[in-house]
Amino acid sequence: MALGKYSAQCLSIENINIVVIVCLHSILIKRAERRVIVSCYLCGSASGSIIRVLQGEKIGTLFHKDASLWEPSSDVSACEMAVTARECSRRLQNLSSDERNKILLDVADALEKNENLIRTENEADVAAAQDAGYEKFLVDRLTLKPGKISALAKSIRTLARMEDPINQILKRTEIAENLILEKTSCPLGVLLVIFESRPDALVQIASLAIRSGNGLLLKGGKEAMRSNKVLHKVITGAIPSNVGEKLIGLVTSRDEIADLLKLHDVIDLVIPRGSNKLVSQIKTSTKIPVLGHADGICHVYIDKSANMNMAKQIVMDAKIDYPAACNAMETLLVHKDLIKAPGLDDLLLSLKTKGVAIFGGPVAHEVLCIPEANSFHHEYSSMACAIEFVDDVQSAIDHIHCYGSAHTDCIVTTDDKVAETFLRQVDSAAVFHNASTRFSDGARFGLGAEVGISTGRIHARGPVGVEGLLTTRWIMRGSGQVVNGDNDIAYTHKNLPLP
Repeated sequence: MALGKYSAQCLSIENINIVVIVCLHSILIKRAERRVIVSCYLCGSASGSIIRVLQGEKIGTLFHKDASLWEPSSDVSACEMAVTARECSRRLQNLSSDERNKILLDVADALEKNENLIRTENEADVAAAQDAGYEKFLVDRLTLKPGKISALAKSIRTLARMEDPINQILKRTEIAENLILEKTSCPLGVLLVIFESRPDALVQIASLAIRSGNGLLLKGGKEAMRSNKVLHKVITGAIPSNVGEKLIGLVTSRDEIADLLKLHDVIDLVIPRGSNKLVSQIKTSTKIPVLGHADGICHVYIDKSANMNMAKQIVMDAKIDYPAACNAMETLLVHKDLIKAPGLDDLLLSLKTKGVAIFGGPVAHEVLCIPEANSFHHEYSSMACAIEFVDDVQSAIDHIHCYGSAHTDCIVTTDDKVAETFLRQVDSAAVFHNASTRFSDGARFGLGAEVGISTGRIHARGPVGVEGLLTTRWIMRGSGQVVNGDNDIAYTHKNLPLP
């Protein structure tokens, strides 16, 4: 029997009809145009079985070389996943600090133990992305380079050594005699993180969720499907049964995102990590608070008093160290007095020698005779950047406010007064003096890891670590006091030392 690109054969084994379907280019399992072979065994006596399988119904037994990575089939709804994650998070919060730390250490050990498997699956994702024609910067973000797993495990162990963030007393106040009010830290609840390309983000986010006592739902990009699945399996395998592996759920269907974004009464925070389009789309599709940034248009401004050797070192690092990173420099601003400075010529030559394409603003385009930049709003995320000359530090600040994304901006100068003007007036999440924009990172800030970078102004701003995943609650300890119109109580409102 023939059915398009699919072939099926009916066999008789001990009077039991079995249908074996061999699919080449299967609609059931599609891996970025890579050829796969799938076998499905099901009862052949049932009418229409073959058609039902080809239409995607979950019947029969499916055999596939990647089956070890698949999660058990379930019809659990998005809401049920979120509710279960919250229940698991409450059990996690009830553990002692040492018990929560042990989970993190076990996760780090599990990652290192399974490094070969993780790398194998990641290499398969990378190969598929290359075959599908993905841009180089996206392939770079997808790749777990040598040493990355060890670095992730190290960051998790650093996180485990940090002070327990949960149930910390932040403020104590004596409201009245024998009536004490405490402001304490506690988890937000359930996080939904939607991210693209970078499988290492899954590890960072999961470890921060465990450290902060939050439930977590993860939705990665299809280009990292194999990497995400194996990382999720390794991490949840290290979570003890008294907490539950469903503390961290992996959403595998794009169709479920719309349902998840409607769960404003179950999910407490959405964190999108990816393209401008992804972040903007999510912000307009949900009532749930969203933490994140849409663009990473970072600037380096070289002031007229700058040490040009230092400026060269900072600019080269900010652009070349990791061009696809959101904290990489996208626009170089230069004081107009440096137009003919030998140090600037050397800097631009060094950038070009390393393969950086340079596009000029209206002034730089004419002065340097280079291609004109289409827009200062563009995030290159590659070996390319824009350059423009400005009159002074105030002009640089105005340019950043007009075209920047409030992510990270830097000034290079030896004039402390000019530096302070820049640091105080640039309205970005991170503002640096004589330091590369690449330092804008949770691990480099000493946060242990980061769940993302926020350019918003509410709740958290800049690299977001454990503290950004916490909220507060008030605990009052009394001895039978009542309000009664405030007639029988003498308020003291005295600040008390923390224990």
